[in-house]
Amino acid sequence: MNAPIRLLVIGGVAAGASCAARARRLAEHAEIIMIERGPDVSFANCGLPYYVGGEIADRNALAVQTPASLKALLNLDVRTGCEALQIDRTTRQVEVKYLADGRHEWIRYDALMLAPGASPLRPALPGIADARIHTLRNLQDMDGIVAATAEGQRAVVIGAGFIGIEMAEQLRHKGLSVEMVELQTQIFPQLDAPMTALLESELRHHDIGITLGDGVARFEPQDGHLRCHLNSGKQLDADLVILSIGVKPDTELARAAGLELGPRGHIVVNEFMQTSDPAIYAAGDAVQTRDRVLDSPVNVPMGGPANRQGRAAADHLFMPATARPYPGSLGTAIVRGFEVAAGITGWSEKRLATAGKPYQSVTVNAEHHAGYYPGARPLTLKIIWAPDSGQLLGAQVTGFEGIDKRLDVLATAILGGMTIDDLCHLELAYAPPFGAAKDVINLAGFAACNRRDGLVRHTSALPADPQVQIVDVRPKPLAEAFPVPGTVINIPFPTLRASLDKLDRSRPVVTVCAFGKMSYFAARLLAQEGFDVTSFSGGMRGNIDPRSPGKLPAA
Repeated sequence: MNAPIRLLVIGGVAAGASCAARARRLAEHAEIIMIERGPDVSFANCGLPYYVGGEIADRNALAVQTPASLKALLNLDVRTGCEALQIDRTTRQVEVKYLADGRHEWIRYDALMLAPGASPLRPALPGIADARIHTLRNLQDMDGIVAATAEGQRAVVIGAGFIGIEMAEQLRHKGLSVEMVELQTQIFPQLDAPMTALLESELRHHDIGITLGDGVARFEPQDGHLRCHLNSGKQLDADLVILSIGVKPDTELARAAGLELGPRGHIVVNEFMQTSDPAIYAAGDAVQTRDRVLDSPVNVPMGGPANRQGRAAADHLFMPATARPYPGSLGTAIVRGFEVAAGITGWSEKRLATAGKPYQSVTVNAEHHAGYYPGARPLTLKIIWAPDSGQLLGAQVTGFEGIDKRLDVLATAILGGMTIDDLCHLELAYAPPFGAAKDVINLAGFAACNRRDGLVRHTSALPADPQVQIVDVRPKPLAEAFPVPGTVINIPFPTLRASLDKLDRSRPVVTVCAFGKMSYFAARLLAQEGFDVTSFSGGMRGNIDPRSPGKLPAA
């Protein structure tokens, strides 16, 4: 009888734990060893900020499993405080070091899973070693931040991506003053800039200072606190700093073993998560997979893909004849800042433009359920599609309610290869408390098809050319309360047909309304009357700062 297979898993969080758990369910008699450099396994990384802010009250809730529970549930040999030093691919062994006593051991494997994850970036800036500068990767990092919040009242968050936004929110919940610094000219750089306006407004409404288009040059102790010197010369004082500027793959072990790495240092894997050595699998934040939309190399350092990749690897190892390949990553993600949520799935407009890929897009505004039902709240949705086929390439949603619902539908639509025509006819759950008879996703499909069919031209920015006539078709009180910048002609839509003589037929027109729908109606009317007309995409509702009535962000 053949000896049972020995699977060695390096890394005990999302990808590693998922692989080990699936392996046990497929092979009861396999010998499964999981080593983890830190003291914890299978903990909830994504929940760490919410413990800092007190929304998660029980620290133990974040420790999903322990070595003892994994032994009891899955008969796994889990070794924490155990660091992998090198891989000998010829003899199929890994040298490990037990950090508690410094002991070394070579562990043999039949199959090896690499799930080392990624490490927060810490650039080599002057003063970066100061103990008041924190990153957030594990429970110990979280504990250090919690201790720091008990002693300090001022925080500076460097980076306005997922972790930065979540930490800024949670530190405000703790009562600290918070300043955010982002090198890009927008927060949440994963989204296209206009889609971040509401989220930025919400953060500012909660007294979070935001500095955009600026970075940190150095840190300097100053009178008992830490002074952050920015590239612009601006200075921010802090009792603690959260560094959240991205991650780098922890792949030195793979590099030293001669495994193939991608251009940014990620481990290259095939559709079954095998590395360039078929006996070695890899999954999680450290790997390069394929994009599910355009089939290009991609790294998506998120818990969802990591768990699914770990499962796919175990399937291929223990049932290779029937295992399904990992289909690639889409990058669906969502973040919350107080009452506002924003999310993305697939490709953004700026990524497509950088890659030189053709696309078209529309932005629509609506309410998250029937407008006549109490409590309807605004949301903004943007879809991007391929001009030749109409196939969806990406989507973004932001607003107060129902954001995750729409994002999940659109992620599923992208993976199903749906087109803008398909969105028009999606049958989504409708009752007044939950949605509208024509959901905002349907409206986005309508708007996209109108654009494709040549029924309307869109612009996402108000023109500065004085020759262009900007026609605001909102009711006069609304137009006066939320004025459009520049010289504007206000002609409420119901009176437009009778007011054509107020417009110069020799000059182009841009129509503007609150949500984009009336602007489209007006554009169709004027186009059929012989005007050169363009509709302002999405309407002014998506461009008004809801926390500062009457104030519009720069176009």
